[in-house]
Amino acid sequence: MAMVMALCLASALAPVSAVASARLESKPLSDPNLRSNAFYILDQSGSKVLAARNERVAAPIASITKLMTALVVLDAGQSMAEMITITRDDVRATAGNSSRLAPGARLSRADLMHLALMSSENRAAQALCRSYPSGLKACVGAMNAKAKSLGMTSARFVEPTGLSSGNVSSPVDLVKLVQAAAANPTIRRYSTDPDHTVYVKGRALEFRSTNSLVKKPNWQVTVQKTGYNADAGRCLVMLTVIDGRDVVIVLLNSWGKLTRIGDANRIRDWMESGSRSAAG
Repeated sequence: MAMVMALCLASALAPVSAVASARLESKPLSDPNLRSNAFYILDQSGSKVLAARNERVAAPIASITKLMTALVVLDAGQSMAEMITITRDDVRATAGNSSRLAPGARLSRADLMHLALMSSENRAAQALCRSYPSGLKACVGAMNAKAKSLGMTSARFVEPTGLSSGNVSSPVDLVKLVQAAAANPTIRRYSTDPDHTVYVKGRALEFRSTNSLVKKPNWQVTVQKTGYNADAGRCLVMLTVIDGRDVVIVLLNSWGKLTRIGDANRIRDWMESGSRSAAG
């Protein structure tokens, strides 16, 4: 009799356990309604691709390039305290782009990297690469070699700022770049600062982040970079924490000025609503 009762109890509990398991593993019922032309969303905690579009198509990446510039400059092991002067060659290389770093401005390598990652300062990125051991050409060569070592088979770099549309990568490969950048504490800190002040010839210049999410209390951003040029459109890559999970977000060619931020918020809402459904 006791054995019969035990068997009945096990039979009754089995479906409940299966339902609970299904709820824990369930995902949102549909893809997020994103406006970006290409995207890739990776739940790094569980190694799951949550959603993707045009994820293997190489496209211009604009200033996302600066993450790779920062990686190779840091790999070179040069002094971050060394002072570097902005030159007229830096201005010519970034022609057509506004900057408050005039020729003759002297900043430390650390400040240049800070401004390049946080405020997407093109002359800062150019000066970093120009002052790389053996110069600009060697720096760009190191960027391509680094991409290859990371397994970024679609990536190609022709200069360090992202002003050229010759800098390209697929969203799948940009995940690898974001993960490599997130492993570096300097890039994590500089890219997520909301603002930074530098002093040029005794005058304070305040710069702000190009990503408004870094100062939002409801966002926890580990590493990020924005990008824009006419061919690339508005771009954004991030490693962030959503619903307790480490999530890599890659958004390329968003058509509106605020669309990439809107898409990031839509991704978070989509993931959190999916978790609430699974828990319900």
